Amino acid sequence: MPDLQKTTLNPPNAPKPLGAYSHAVKVSPGSLVYIAGQVGVDTNGNLAGPDVEAQTRQVFQNLGHVLAGAGATFANVVEFTTYLVGRSSIQPFLDARTQLFPSLFPDGDYPANTLLIIDGLVQEELLVEIKAVAALP
Repeated sequence: MPDLQKTTLNPPNAPKPLGAYSHAVKVSPGSLVYIAGQVGVDTNGNLAGPDVEAQTRQVFQNLGHVLAGAGATFANVVEFTTYLVGRSSIQPFLDARTQLFPSLFPDGDYPANTLLIIDGLVQEELLVEIKAVAALP
């Protein structure tokens, strides 16, 4: 089976991304893994913390576990969809992501990302949910 080819696309005529994401990611050949939204609870179902930063770190840890179970790593991720509860969650999320991304994406080739501000998640104490799409060779 040929190796997965993954190319991030940030066309010069498009505006520069506003953060750590790419406008698009082209993959071929391969199969896609769709990862359900992960929230800030640990393996025992305990909330990582009442704050956005702690929950964000736990969400990415959970995504890493699911990726590993699929035989993938963050290098295989081509898209995130991020849900944050309230505008006040944006900066703490960005702060946590800025700390995490250099180790998760050392080459700086960030997946495409859509960030949505919402009223709430399935449980009131949850502030962050992220779903992902990963491409496997």
